[in-house]
Amino acid sequence: MILDWLERRRLVRKGLACDKTRLSHSGDNLQGRMEGNWALRLLILAVFIVLLHLGVAWGNPGNNTERQILAFIVFVSGLMLLELDSPDVWRSNSRLVLIFGAVWFNLVMVKDMFLAWPPQNPASMDQLYFLRPCTFAPFLITLLLGTRAGLFTVIQVSMLASLLNQQNFTFLLVSLISGFTAVYFTQNVRKRVDLLKAGVAVGSMNLLCAVVLGLVVGRNWIDLGWQALCGIGAGIVTAMVVSAILPLVEGAFQITTTISWLELADLNHPLLQQMTMEAPGTYHHSLLVANIAESGAKAIGLDATACRVMAYFHDIGKIIKPEYFTENIPRGANPHENLSPSMSALVIIAHVKEGIDLALKYRLKQQILDAIQQHHGDSVVTYFHQRALQQQRDAREGGKIMNMREEDVPDVSENSFRYPGPRPQTKEIALLSIADAVEAASRSLEKPTAQRIEDLVNEIVEHKIIDHQLDECHLTMNEIRAAAEAMSVTVKNMMHTRIAYAKKDRTSASTVVQPTKRSSSTGSSASAAA
Repeated sequence: MILDWLERRRLVRKGLACDKTRLSHSGDNLQGRMEGNWALRLLILAVFIVLLHLGVAWGNPGNNTERQILAFIVFVSGLMLLELDSPDVWRSNSRLVLIFGAVWFNLVMVKDMFLAWPPQNPASMDQLYFLRPCTFAPFLITLLLGTRAGLFTVIQVSMLASLLNQQNFTFLLVSLISGFTAVYFTQNVRKRVDLLKAGVAVGSMNLLCAVVLGLVVGRNWIDLGWQALCGIGAGIVTAMVVSAILPLVEGAFQITTTISWLELADLNHPLLQQMTMEAPGTYHHSLLVANIAESGAKAIGLDATACRVMAYFHDIGKIIKPEYFTENIPRGANPHENLSPSMSALVIIAHVKEGIDLALKYRLKQQILDAIQQHHGDSVVTYFHQRALQQQRDAREGGKIMNMREEDVPDVSENSFRYPGPRPQTKEIALLSIADAVEAASRSLEKPTAQRIEDLVNEIVEHKIIDHQLDECHLTMNEIRAAAEAMSVTVKNMMHTRIAYAKKDRTSASTVVQPTKRSSSTGSSASAAA
């Protein structure tokens, strides 16, 4: 490293290298290798097992072998459920650390409250059962990793917490009910106030359980009131704590929740504001791509808000040289006329790298960086590639007249016109790439009838499949078809033409505005697009 740095400084002094270096992530390769490393995964599971056994023995002097064995069985059976139901979480070491870390922290809170609680009478212990924050891990994991992972934490926390304490059936039942309620009301959280509402729902369910179970065992109304109050307070306070620590956990594990996506969807972001001033055509293009990608995501059950935000930022690199991109070029002034096709392609392709630089500078989320880098995959800049081939053919034809050999005319390398990639790695970015191509191509439709729009979308999707751009994103053919249909409907609505109105007749004393009579072809196009 030191020798490379010294050599670079020597070249800079001689004017043979640039002093600026491109911003990059540090340790990405190492992180990728560690994410699926089996040895590290076994170490994570072993550490949790040791902590689990220590938790069983904590505050319980004597022989705890039976409970430790039961806790181990519950943990192993939970692993089998996790691998079957959430294989993506099981294959990610960072996700395992997040889940088991949340579960362990939840168990520690419950056990600490149990040891510190003064067991004065049975009614007092029942108050503790409703006061324990058993919904902490379900709240947090459902927000970060989804419903299935959240249900896994409900079962693990409830069963292990009952084993770590008195193996009380009432506590197990209340924990399961409150945990399932937390997952149910957290799955559609879009704002932080929605998380507080979920906490109120959990508290209300705890209140109901407290009243019903209290009446079953014959508690007096004062004890029932305290149990109900403990249940409501535990649900609301737990939701508030999760809301407070959520940004820290998101940053530590590089996860973006729906709440954060909505915050990123604010069009007042400095980069987007800069785009409106310096590349207004690109800004308008990004908004249209966002609408198209969002409709496709909704059709197949993906995170539509994430697709929208990725579309907002996917072309921010065009801010650097906006005048070289079609949507920003004024009529009659094309800077590419003075450039060779290879140079034009180089300028176009560079917007991906420039976008990554800006995203790193403004500390955008990793998913947005991936969208910027992958939305073109390793596809070819077709227009300039075809232009270069045409110039090559013209040069060879002219060379025949001058008795030149064909070998004297250099070949056009397709790799020089390809984006660096990689291809889209997620379903959301794949939809973004399709929406980007659809919006750009739809501008060239002279008469955008419904059938022509459908044919255009299908043609673009087919081309991406043939070019293997969708091979690594795990989209199924059914999902691609459903998303394409939804995108077609959105483009039809976007390109729906309005009725043209006549201008005021200045020569007449009283002016009456009448709709102009449109040509039959335009009228049929409008009706088809409606």
